[in-house]
Amino acid sequence: MFSRLVSNDEAIAKGSAFEADEVQYNLFHRITEGSDFLSCKTQDGKMMFAQTPGQSGWLWISKEATAEERNDITQELVNHLNGVQLPGVTGEPETAALFAEAFSKKNHLQYETEMAMESYYCPKVIKPVNVPGKIQAATLQDVDTVAEYLAGFLRDAFGTAVEPNTQTAKAETMIQTGNLYLWIVDDQPVSMANISHRSPRHARINSVFTPISHRKNGYASALVAELCVIISSENLVPMLYADLKNPDSNKVYQNIGFLESGKIAEFKFTDSPKR
Repeated sequence: MFSRLVSNDEAIAKGSAFEADEVQYNLFHRITEGSDFLSCKTQDGKMMFAQTPGQSGWLWISKEATAEERNDITQELVNHLNGVQLPGVTGEPETAALFAEAFSKKNHLQYETEMAMESYYCPKVIKPVNVPGKIQAATLQDVDTVAEYLAGFLRDAFGTAVEPNTQTAKAETMIQTGNLYLWIVDDQPVSMANISHRSPRHARINSVFTPISHRKNGYASALVAELCVIISSENLVPMLYADLKNPDSNKVYQNIGFLESGKIAEFKFTDSPKR
């Protein structure tokens, strides 16, 4: 029997079984803050599922669940989601794969790995030394630069080629939150990073990007380190997700104090055969 998972639910509160996996599954907080989302949880607190319409769902199953319980919960969830349009599922790799197999079988779909990430948190930041420049909050005067950087980020992270002008509206929105920052050298921006969301105990960093011409100078490391200082001053713990296909970025985060907190895999459902 399932019940609805809501914002600030006791199932994701401090002291819950979920807390040990909170960095790995931090997106549960963001999804359940929305005005329109699908969610459910088991009465015993061993499983939670949440999905923003049109996006992949996130699935958490407690490590305390036995193998038999995991299989039973997964099958029950698949039946519960009968008729739901689900583009994919994200979670701990084995958990997500178990669901993907059962859901695809029931719905006559195929599935494939879309992305594999490592989750990180930074209990104590290690600032890089001898990096020129300073942090500066982005302003609307920087909108063209930010749009260009967002296009570059999409290219590097997802292989998606877009023109910078298609990112202008998003750039304006991100700047207006006051959470988008640039690293400035000789009065020119050379790197970008964003504090995308604050949950009760963490703040998530994303959209870290440095143009190719400015890489290997420590700019992204210095900028992310300064964001960690800002976050820590709010009594929150910095966290982020890093694509496992990019070992350089993972190393950058590790060098400034980020610690691994569990892998996450996203599987996409498709009508076409597995590749």
